[in-house]
Amino acid sequence: MQRVISQAELFRLQTMSLHEKRLADDGFIRIAGIDEAGRGPLAGPVVAAACILPRNSYFEHLNDSKQLTPERRENLYQSITLHPETRYGLGISDVETIDRVNILQATFLAMRQAVEALNIPPDYLLIDGNQVPVFSIPTLPIVEGDAHSISIAAASVIAKVTRDRMMVEFDLKWPHYGFRKHKGYGTAEHVDAIRKYGPCPLHRISFEPVKSLQGSSQEILFKNF
Repeated sequence: MQRVISQAELFRLQTMSLHEKRLADDGFIRIAGIDEAGRGPLAGPVVAAACILPRNSYFEHLNDSKQLTPERRENLYQSITLHPETRYGLGISDVETIDRVNILQATFLAMRQAVEALNIPPDYLLIDGNQVPVFSIPTLPIVEGDAHSISIAAASVIAKVTRDRMMVEFDLKWPHYGFRKHKGYGTAEHVDAIRKYGPCPLHRISFEPVKSLQGSSQEILFKNF
């Protein structure tokens, strides 16, 4: 039996949908929310998602992915992506791209890829943040958009779950760093591991303290096993 959303939760989700409702009233039909995961970590890619949600559909507990437990993010990811009317696309900028063009431009590249990956073209974009890439269609940047737009929140969940799954896979190849646990963020445990083993190919050499620690005497030894 399908769970009934409480009135309080429904009101919260409807409030998060105000941007989408106003745009729909103005005639826009395919409104895509865009967000990214992985701008801040010391290792791993940055992942962007673009998501067009079914109109007047509400996913219980949908919110900024950072405010959700891993279990709730996974459940929402399944609910959103398996809905037959949801449209979403992904974009990924790898570590080499991040180090070459800087994290902001790499994020913009991933966002453009995510929009291009949509199987229907959006007619309006809602993007988290105050610095956004240039698109040929109308765009609205929203500061803390993942907490104020239901489409951006959905994109944040998709991007976060996708990236977390990637980091768990990377942990199998480079188990010494604990990627499964911290997902590449600069925890004390992670920095200690970089200091001990040197950076691996997944680390962003342009980021501190990785940049300063890349001369570790054990780096070459580690990369060879």
